Amino acid sequence: MAEQPTNPAGADEPAAGYRGQHPAYEGRHLDNAGRHAVEPEGLSVWATAQKTGPVQRRGRYVPESVKHPARMLPAIAAHAVHAYTQPGDLVLDPMCGIGTTLVEAIHAGRDAIGVEYEPRWSNTADSNITHAHTQGASGRASVVRGDATRISALLPAALAGQVALVVTSPPYGPTVHGLVRPGTDGVAKFDNAYNDGTDRGNLAYRDLTGLANGFEQILRGCASLLRPGGTVVVTARPWRKHGQLIDLPSVVIAAGTRAGLVPTERCVALLAAVRDDQLVARPSFFQLQAVRKARSGGTPLHLITHEDVLIFRRPPAVDHLGSEILNTPEGPVVA
Repeated sequence: MAEQPTNPAGADEPAAGYRGQHPAYEGRHLDNAGRHAVEPEGLSVWATAQKTGPVQRRGRYVPESVKHPARMLPAIAAHAVHAYTQPGDLVLDPMCGIGTTLVEAIHAGRDAIGVEYEPRWSNTADSNITHAHTQGASGRASVVRGDATRISALLPAALAGQVALVVTSPPYGPTVHGLVRPGTDGVAKFDNAYNDGTDRGNLAYRDLTGLANGFEQILRGCASLLRPGGTVVVTARPWRKHGQLIDLPSVVIAAGTRAGLVPTERCVALLAAVRDDQLVARPSFFQLQAVRKARSGGTPLHLITHEDVLIFRRPPAVDHLGSEILNTPEGPVVA
């Protein structure tokens, strides 16, 4: 195993992951027209859960952050920022939630901008950015409140072609379980919704087709903001509905391809710790309950111990002779 870098999320163990190469992904993904989408070239594993989510966030994020129903692990965002950007680069999260991507970016000396639909979470993201600056984060960040399917209209036109990296995750809507506490009839769920249900404009309330279409719009808008050759990192995991697997990662790959992005890698971000060459799962109550129920019925389900990390690239600009034009700190150069 390759030597692991220090965890950029602040844990005291090697947890940011290693970048070993794995055999090419051989699956096939279809776009809406039934054509084969371009396939990612390889796989790598990010060991991003050596510490639990609460431990990664403790002291680094404001307490309100734990109430968001679908938080990205800080180590996942931090690894993406360190792997695909340089200090001073601009990072974008079009559905930034509590601002995890933004916080990890500014701690790493990058600048960041986020878009968030829900007022509660955009306020929390603002608080997390302020908190990060009190801890010495050197980058600048801001949050724009609005619908990311209209991201080109929300953000200044001057940002077009300036973003080095997009990091985000699609919402999971009704599949989000939140947290549990003992109740009179077993357990009671809480912190399991993006809002109180009165505003259905959130992408999380769409069905799978609507989610795919909305996410394509978001990625298309992000592509217009990326610099040529810029990177998009999307985390996604499948879920089961009435026993059937909903393959969200494949939906994301197809949406990205339709948005004009080129899939380049398919990685695995571990949600389990690696201890003595073994995975130590950290399942939720509902994951354990579902797996136990399935196994008692004869279905050999296993706990989910990773998220797919789907990586795309904006095609580079080319000159009239077909040579690639690269953006550098000194200005555009021909490769």
